[in-house]
Formats: sequence, C-alpha cells, structure tokens
Amino acid sequence: MNKIALITGATSGIGKSTAYKFAENNYNLILTGRRKERLEQIAQDLQNSYGIQVFPLVFDIRNFEEVKNAVESLPQEWKQIDVLVNNAGLAAGLETIQEGSLDNWERMIDTNVKGLLYISKMIMPLMINRNKGHIINIGSIAGKEVYPKGNVYCATKHAVDALTKAMRIDLLPHNIKVTQIAPGAVETEFSIVRLGDEEAAKKVYEGYEPLHPEDIAEVCYYVTTLPKHVNINDLLIMPTAQANATQFHKV
Repeated sequence: MNKIALITGATSGIGKSTAYKFAENNYNLILTGRRKERLEQIAQDLQNSYGIQVFPLVFDIRNFEEVKNAVESLPQEWKQIDVLVNNAGLAAGLETIQEGSLDNWERMIDTNVKGLLYISKMIMPLMINRNKGHIINIGSIAGKEVYPKGNVYCATKHAVDALTKAMRIDLLPHNIKVTQIAPGAVETEFSIVRLGDEEAAKKVYEGYEPLHPEDIAEVCYYVTTLPKHVNINDLLIMPTAQANATQFHKV
C-alpha cells in the first residue's frame, strides 16, 4: 500500500507543489484547505495524472472543532499517516507594531501557530500509535530573524521554530522525525495576501529570481527519503540573490 501524506494549505503555493511532488512519488494524499472547488480540482488532477488516491478535507484550520471533525471523519485506512506537512500559514499586513491591525494579528496567530497546533494535536497520536511518522513544519527566515514591520508575523514563525524543537523532544521516544524547512522569499500568493494588492506583490519579486514553490516541495520530499536513523532537524533555504531577511541583490 502507498504511504500517506497529509498536507495543509494545499490549494496553492508550496502546499500545492508539495502535493504534486509526493504524488509523483506514489504517495496517497490527504489535502486540506478552505477553497472547496479548488481543492477538489487539484485532487482530481492528481488522481488522473499519477494514479494515486486523494482524500480532500475542507475546513478552516483556525477552528479546532472543524479540524477535529475532519480528521475523525477519515476512514481507518486513511489514518495511517506517514508524513504531516504543516504548510498552512500567511502574513497579513506590513505595519509597525504600534500601527498594527488587531484583526491581522489574530489571523496570523490563529493560522500560523494555533492552526499548526490543532492539526498536529490530531495527527500526533495516530503516529504515536504506529511508533513512526515524520512531521514537516514550514517555517520561514522570519522565524530566524526579525525585520522592519514584520513584528507579529515574525513572532508566529519564531513560534513555529520553537514548536518544532519542542515536538522533536517530546516525540523522541516515539520514533517520530520532526523537520523544519524555513524558506526565504518564495513567489506564491504570500505577498498578495499580505499586501492585498497584486501589483504591489509583483514588485516584491522584481529584480531577482526568488525561490519557486517547486523548490520547497523538492526539499520537503527529500527529507523524507533519508535512512531511518537520519533526520534533518532544520533547513534554511534561500534564493541565491538573498543573503538574509532584508538583503537582496537586485538587478
């Protein structure tokens, strides 16, 4: 039987590309997201293209009851989850902390921190019961450095960094691998969501080649291919044109 990967935030960007990469390598997939039509289209395309099985789950990761009901609705054979990719996340707004929007703060904390905790809480016991599994948390350079007007977003990604370390400690007796993959600039819907303006978002990536979602998907899959005794704890991946959170070589 094929292995199973559960990928959150699978309707676009890194999550979608990761779904295609795992499907290409014969994983059956549980894909989650809020956009039902898009999720079902992706699921259908993956099944047709790769001959794998896909179980789409439509829910809002910020709502624990929705998360719980969705995971509990899985048939028993779909609960044999080998890989959890905690990808769902976002940035909202780009203001100084004193000018920040409370709505944006709560949206980021609820998605990036609480959402990751909610889905992990439901999946970790399934992995513990099988004494195996691999959790991949998608962090960010923003979880390593704080940059101007990044405040709360950076705080949420620092939380992902800390939670990844905590998971690794607490799950150690259960033979469960935990990896953080922390990208720099990746051209996805990220900046559109953050800035609320498609034209402004395009300018974020002008003058250099950012990472592509497929680059992160490659790394997500790679870390699952290593021998049982080998784990990548933390992987920071940047575009060649980006040195740190704020310095880019643009032409």
